[in-house]
Amino acid sequence: MQQQDESFGLGVPHLAVRLSDHNTKWREINLLEETRIRDALGPLALDIQHFGSTAIPGIKAKPIIDILVGVPRLDDGLACIGPMDEIGYDYAGADIVPDDHLFGRGVLGETRTHLAHVVEYQGFNWRRNIFFRDRLQNDPPLALAYEELKIGLAQKFAESRAAYTGAKKDFIDKVLTEAGLA
Repeated sequence: MQQQDESFGLGVPHLAVRLSDHNTKWREINLLEETRIRDALGPLALDIQHFGSTAIPGIKAKPIIDILVGVPRLDDGLACIGPMDEIGYDYAGADIVPDDHLFGRGVLGETRTHLAHVVEYQGFNWRRNIFFRDRLQNDPPLALAYEELKIGLAQKFAESRAAYTGAKKDFIDKVLTEAGLA
């Protein structure tokens, strides 16, 4: 397992921020992980999407694969705990990101390689995350502006992932507000 993760350039130490150049293998590892999650969750997973910066070609990203799993209702996220645990994901809770059950893969408290966000399919978080990903994929100048912001924030908040994530909020909210999704 560790060998595979290293070959895909994945993993960031706990709470740290480190950006990597885009790796075309991130798409491949996402597809492999998507299959594992589909097999584990069965019909509970209505849709699974790769999102976050590793899904945006050409920009630097934290080398952690972000996966969006759409379930019928938010409460169904609790039914995912057992099956996700069986494939190596620990449940981080539903209080980190509102309306989002968060699961992490990697060495707990050390290095994360994957984050699965279980949300209500076609709900608010689903629509926001998919729209933002698609907007960056289809607007290279916007993606580069986002990358520039991330580079500066990664230097400023190298040891605080929460501060780094929080500092990106205004940029993300501006893009979503322009689309009526904030």
